[in-house]
Amino acid sequence: MPIVENIFWLFVLIGVMILVHELGHYWAARYFDVRVETFSFGFGPRLFGFRRGETDFRFSAILFGGYVKMAGEQPGEQAAEDPRAFLAKPRWQRLIIAFAGPAMNILLALVLLTGLFMVKYPKPVEGRLSGVIGYVVPDSPAAKAGLREGDRIVRIADKNDPSWEEISIQEVSHANRPLAVTVERGGKRFYTTVTPILLERSGLGYAGWAEVAEIQIGRLSPGMPAEKAGLRPGDVIVAVNGHPILSVEKLHEVIRASGGKPVEIEYKREGRVATVTVQPVLAALDGPKRWMIGVAPEPKVSFTRLPFAEALAESVRHNVRNAGLIYQFLHGILERRLSPKSIEGPIGIARLSRHAAEQGVFPFIMLMAAVSLNLAVLNLLPIPILDGGVILMLLIEMILRRDLSLQLKEAIFKLGFVFLLGLMVFVLYNDIAKMLPPG
Repeated sequence: MPIVENIFWLFVLIGVMILVHELGHYWAARYFDVRVETFSFGFGPRLFGFRRGETDFRFSAILFGGYVKMAGEQPGEQAAEDPRAFLAKPRWQRLIIAFAGPAMNILLALVLLTGLFMVKYPKPVEGRLSGVIGYVVPDSPAAKAGLREGDRIVRIADKNDPSWEEISIQEVSHANRPLAVTVERGGKRFYTTVTPILLERSGLGYAGWAEVAEIQIGRLSPGMPAEKAGLRPGDVIVAVNGHPILSVEKLHEVIRASGGKPVEIEYKREGRVATVTVQPVLAALDGPKRWMIGVAPEPKVSFTRLPFAEALAESVRHNVRNAGLIYQFLHGILERRLSPKSIEGPIGIARLSRHAAEQGVFPFIMLMAAVSLNLAVLNLLPIPILDGGVILMLLIEMILRRDLSLQLKEAIFKLGFVFLLGLMVFVLYNDIAKMLPPG
């Protein structure tokens, strides 16, 4: 059952994130001799657990999130006079304790990708020019701007010779805003403007283009026509009904356009080219019914192994780039260039977790590293009640060389709680809205 699988993989993913994050706070608190009263998976009433020393390790009723409760953590607590209380410690120690949680999530993202790249690193395809368009959706913003298959984007916004990842970033972040593009076609260059539209369900910009790539079968749906015809995962789709297939979108378009008539698929397996005829069926998967053959196509990627030093350096570059993208997206939402609908909540993360797990260890670890980094970055935002808000108040007190008033701290804490509660309601509503059929 997809719902049960979603919940299981969500708990696997989030469970690791919670454990690592809270262990950061716990270890830092213990290092500075702060008395830790509770280490909890989840919030609300205690379900079960055990006591070790002076700490109650527990599972609580609402198993989404977690916390470490330290003695004298909140202003006005009776334990605040205890020399082992959190507020009795110097501000620089409290700052380190607050930062330790996000720091552990950053470290986890670095370790996961370093280990992964030492085993399986996606290397660029040799000889392929970057920025080449493999497909343009009819009547899309890219098509209206005059772009065609085979065109090469040599400049977009202020980036020369962009990678397709950079092109995609510009696309999703420029909804309803003109995007300057320089294109190379037949040895000549010309300038045009593409204005991505805003996709209501995703909250992201969409131009209607796709990168040129060899397309292989990632997975087959059991009992569907492609499996019955003898196609296998790893087969490279060369052409369908004589149309060269250089993008996932092109394959979907040709199958849909068949109208249910048999399609002739030319494919490559172990260096040999063969042809097979497949009868599409009308079916629905994550959307309205359409003609399909039961394949999950994906761009073909070659893999290699990196030595430790190179894997670590690539992991650092990857995580620094992703952290920058997170802040770009948040900035885009604040500027109203992106919709808040682009934020994934627990239901969305659960769905992504299941899909990644179905695809294998590599995608799941990549997702785990991305979620860990996201958790670190979001926790460092200067929002009251989050680690970033605690750090900001400590920095202000260090500059002022005095404590902020108890009334001000309580007001800030309540404001942060209300904000987070409202955010949780929004992301849950947003997740449910994405699951509903378009109205």
